[in-house]
Amino acid sequence: MEFPFEALVETEAETIEIANKFADDISPGNSILLIGNLGAGKTFFIKTVCSCLGIDDIKSPTFAIVHQHKGKLPVNHFDFYRIKKVEELYDIGFDEYLSDDSSINFIEWADLFPDAVQKISFKIFIDLVDSDKRKIKIEKYE
Repeated sequence: MEFPFEALVETEAETIEIANKFADDISPGNSILLIGNLGAGKTFFIKTVCSCLGIDDIKSPTFAIVHQHKGKLPVNHFDFYRIKKVEELYDIGFDEYLSDDSSINFIEWADLFPDAVQKISFKIFIDLVDSDKRKIKIEKYE
């Protein structure tokens, strides 16, 4: 996949195709930030990428803040949606998760606490264009 990447999708199948291609570009130590409105498809995108890694039990960690998964690679899946203060992230050892170069970190609602994420590999923006269309934009950071 070439970055920056941008596409307008109208079906789940198109989103799945993009997520599957993106899965080939990620590696241990990556922190992947997902930004988009409620219901835009952030968790669906993560679920599809993780399926490529042999992980099929992805659910949004909205109430738990983080879920850890073991597959071909370990995955930490964060959701900042219900966090009120950045200190809540530090209480769960967020910095330690990000410094683990053997895991992949997916962070939903990363735009709510942008200063908390010091290490960024990719930013994925998923915008609802209308009820049937989404714009997916992926930026890579070196």
